[in-house]
Amino acid sequence: MRSAQTEIALKESPLHNRIFEKLLLEAVDEALSSLGASSKQAIYFHLENTFDINKPDIPHKIEEFANAIEKIFGPGAKFLEIQIMKRLYKKVGPFKYFPERGLIFTEYVAAARLSLRIPCFGDAPQA
Repeated sequence: MRSAQTEIALKESPLHNRIFEKLLLEAVDEALSSLGASSKQAIYFHLENTFDINKPDIPHKIEEFANAIEKIFGPGAKFLEIQIMKRLYKKVGPFKYFPERGLIFTEYVAAARLSLRIPCFGDAPQA
């Protein structure tokens, strides 16, 4: 079993960040795919050329990504954000998120990042 200090150090590690970024990009890609392949490509093109957000940069520019999606889709952006959150939840695993002021996409992503638990050799299986 890991100590609290070990957990904090792991959550700040490059490995933890790379794993979370990969899961987040997969969730974004799957949510955009639900709109259709050509729509997904058009959105990535628009993100890159209008908002200077390349696909690999999304985890590092989550606030800008959220703003760009809202500009592209208007009120419909919430639907896409929810689709991303659902997919991210499935990838990260169960975690608690108690919003103080309503469901906010960027805060949800931050909570998911903090909750990601990476199994380590010697960890006891979770029941």
